Amino acid sequence: MSANVICRNPSRREFLQGASALGGLVLAVGYSGVLRAVEPQKKYGADAMEHGWVDNPLVFVAIQPDGTVSILCHRSEMGQGVRTGLPMIVADELEADWTRVRVIQAPGDELRYGNQDTDGSRSTRHFFMPMRRCGAAARQMLESAAAARWQVPVTDVRAQNGEILHVPTGRRLGFGALAKEAAALPLPAPDTIKLKSPAQFRYIGTGKLKLIDAADIVTGKAQYGMDTRLPGMLYAVIARPPVMGGKLASFDATLAQKVPGVIKIVTIDSTPGAPKSHPLGGVAVIARNTWAAMQGRKALKVIWEDGPHKSYDSVEYRATLEASARKPGLVVRNDGDFDAAAAGAAKRITAEYYLPHLAHASMEPPAASARIVNGKCEVWGCFQGPQLARDDVAERLKMKVEDVTVNVTLLGGAFGRKSMPDFGTEAALLSQAMDGKPVKVVWTREDDLHHDYYHTVSFEHLEAGVDAAGLPVAWLHRTVAPPIGSTFNSDAKQEGNGELGMGCINVPFAIPNVRIENPAAVAHTRIGWFRSVSNIPHAFAVQSFVGELAAAAGRDGKDYLLELIGPARQISPQKLSDSWNHGESPELYPVDTGRLRVVVDLAAKQAKWGRPLPKGSGLGIAAHYSFVTYVAVVVEVAVSTAGELSIPSVDIAVDCGATVNPDRVRSQMQGACVMGISAALSGAITFAEGRAQQDNFHQYTVLRMPAAPREIRVHIVPGDFGMPMGGVGEPGVPPVLPALCNAIFAAVGKRIRELPIGDQLKA
Repeated sequence: MSANVICRNPSRREFLQGASALGGLVLAVGYSGVLRAVEPQKKYGADAMEHGWVDNPLVFVAIQPDGTVSILCHRSEMGQGVRTGLPMIVADELEADWTRVRVIQAPGDELRYGNQDTDGSRSTRHFFMPMRRCGAAARQMLESAAAARWQVPVTDVRAQNGEILHVPTGRRLGFGALAKEAAALPLPAPDTIKLKSPAQFRYIGTGKLKLIDAADIVTGKAQYGMDTRLPGMLYAVIARPPVMGGKLASFDATLAQKVPGVIKIVTIDSTPGAPKSHPLGGVAVIARNTWAAMQGRKALKVIWEDGPHKSYDSVEYRATLEASARKPGLVVRNDGDFDAAAAGAAKRITAEYYLPHLAHASMEPPAASARIVNGKCEVWGCFQGPQLARDDVAERLKMKVEDVTVNVTLLGGAFGRKSMPDFGTEAALLSQAMDGKPVKVVWTREDDLHHDYYHTVSFEHLEAGVDAAGLPVAWLHRTVAPPIGSTFNSDAKQEGNGELGMGCINVPFAIPNVRIENPAAVAHTRIGWFRSVSNIPHAFAVQSFVGELAAAAGRDGKDYLLELIGPARQISPQKLSDSWNHGESPELYPVDTGRLRVVVDLAAKQAKWGRPLPKGSGLGIAAHYSFVTYVAVVVEVAVSTAGELSIPSVDIAVDCGATVNPDRVRSQMQGACVMGISAALSGAITFAEGRAQQDNFHQYTVLRMPAAPREIRVHIVPGDFGMPMGGVGEPGVPPVLPALCNAIFAAVGKRIRELPIGDQLKA
């Protein structure tokens, strides 16, 4: 059905001119169906707009006289299907013919499109209703225009697959024929917008539509950040300080300038005190092709001043985290009296878990191109946060924001790294240094691994006082990790509420005495968002510890987990003092333990939990709540006598509420499973003398096909469109790691508390 969908990236000006200039309908609609003023956004922020607290024209749809429906997608496509899913919602409510839909990628512009950060598994769940209202408003305007032309009651007309039908007579008019008349009508009042019932959906939730970019991707026509080509383009690679906070001391470019094709050597200043989404600085080699630029960089003789983090060492830092985790820290949750309950418990159990830094290692490393013409800068790149890219470029080039255009290409993977647009600012600075000529900045794989915004290193200390039946009456969790906040404020040493709210302070167990502590941790490298963020270390520790408690009690792991979760209820931790996870407070989305129980039961049932297995094989289970979605995972493993691990099957049960595109839910869960197993088996970035030690995929390995699960089965719990919608891009990762390690224990009795697993099974 989707083969004829037109996909290209014209400018917004083309989008508007292509419709209204020809007499078509262009519609911008916010949550309430009216345009918003600028001031409320400045006061409350873009996240407030997403929650419907202010009115804003976030969504554009244009209907041209030839019947083509152009729908603007304001979020970035990195494999999650957002360029299909969001337009699909508009098209369904509009009653558009999907074969005549054209998807247009929005440039970075927060004032026009709201928050464009494609992260937090928010795109569909936050924009489901705005997209629906936009489509419905356009549909009603077309119906009103048809009724006026035919001089019939509007109740006698109905939109149907790109046409307006006069029900009593069967007369029809295409959308294009009515576009000009519809454009002259006022927007429907907010309380008059009539949404479809779920039973009337033609595209939403049906799984009928395939990815609009799929054909271009498999035939090599898709345009990623690395694919941008501009007339007269130059190419650059950059030697950056190898230690965070380091700077250039001196360099000798004599040999580099002799490399054929090298044109110019340019220094980029670091920006001390500025948010670290800015470039690290260094020496750029600009050439006529990428190969010449790379060879020129190799020929550079550079001396770095390493700065305050030059002694960062992973082994020593782990010892520091361990020491902190074994002492009291900042109390962030304190229910009941842990000390008294633990002292009176029948038994006290303690375990500690360690996870190293992880790199995003997306298949497409960062890449961006820029040119400056007549005092205006245009940038192309694989950005998750195009509006931040725009702001940063404007700041560094000392331009007005409105003089900077950021075009978003497809992203060849991102996982949070491309939320930080330092590579786009680099391209803009180098274009400026070349008098506005187009320059593409290429990051090599080594650059990508050495200068990432890494997933945080973490040490988790857990204690439980259990009763005679082995159930905890007291629970202590100390989580120690350098926070993401340190990237923007060097004084930040504690996890923010957003991080703590990811499976730590909102642990969903029926335990009367709970204390959560967060000792300080100083960051010595750039810390950023990684797919599922702090849910990963918290879920690994908590769900592994549950497995240990079950084993200590001589209980079945699944039954013990369900008893610990307890009866169906709503859990909302004490009110937090500052913003939580992009404005999503636990009070807004409390944990529903009933839904968590359902996914645990479903995953176990589908995996045939409790079935006999050969020696050396085992099943492990884990469950986690994140991004308003509930996921349970059962992993089956087989461990040979030589310690070789294989994974015959994984069953994933997911409850994300209603699903817009079930195929994408399945693919995201499968991808999350592979990524989680990859991190568990071999993912680790280590540091010595302040420098990342891994250079490429021979050292930072990602999961190979032979090591992947032979079968990944995804089981979607049917959802209600009246309930809060959950995300799907990230929630699948966290429970995979502990389920895998619990399965290993079931198979061979080996408890894994440190990741990556590496050769631990062969020891």
